[in-house]
Amino acid sequence: MKSQQSGFTLVEIAIVLVIIGLLLGGILKGQELINSAKVKNLANDFRTIPTFIYAYQDKFKALPGDDAAASTHMAGPPAATNANAANIGNGVIDGNWNSTTGTDESVLFWQHVRMANLAAGPTVVADPDYYPKNGVGGRLGLSSATNAQLQISGMSGTYQICSEGILGKFVKQLDTQMDDGNTAGGSMRAVAMGARLGTAGIATNLVDDATSYTVCYVF
Repeated sequence: MKSQQSGFTLVEIAIVLVIIGLLLGGILKGQELINSAKVKNLANDFRTIPTFIYAYQDKFKALPGDDAAASTHMAGPPAATNANAANIGNGVIDGNWNSTTGTDESVLFWQHVRMANLAAGPTVVADPDYYPKNGVGGRLGLSSATNAQLQISGMSGTYQICSEGILGKFVKQLDTQMDDGNTAGGSMRAVAMGARLGTAGIATNLVDDATSYTVCYVF
């Protein structure tokens, strides 16, 4: 007498394939939502920082970081000012956006807005968490958009906000959400991570999804 061989029927295989498809679809959708949340978080930095400037100007009639009377405007420990007295109160936030020189106005910007209760974070420059980071862990900073301080040449505006360590796949979404979708033109542009100051923007079709970039926005 022959023994019957057990196996899967076509219906059972079809059910398993459907379940696998649903699981994969759920994973991909979940990843898409995570990516969208990251882009939204990155975009929020570019939208929020200008409000710090306007609110500080409205309150003290001066620029944060460039405020000659910062030590008297705010209670608590005296706020620092630029080591170069000639630059204090000149209407320019001097210093590179990613400067680590504690007396540069682009660095003191964060101390001033925090002491004015406009932003959260440490007010002591030496604190290891003093320099702000974006949602993907890269450095975030601001300076006046003078020719000498522009990260990306050819951009035009009063101030620049730059955010580094952003993957290309997020760069494309960010530019589409914030600007014109062209990372080589408009108010938002991108350059290779670690590029020197004054580097020209890159063409949209050269943005690689898995490569990290520095994104700058002028306003």
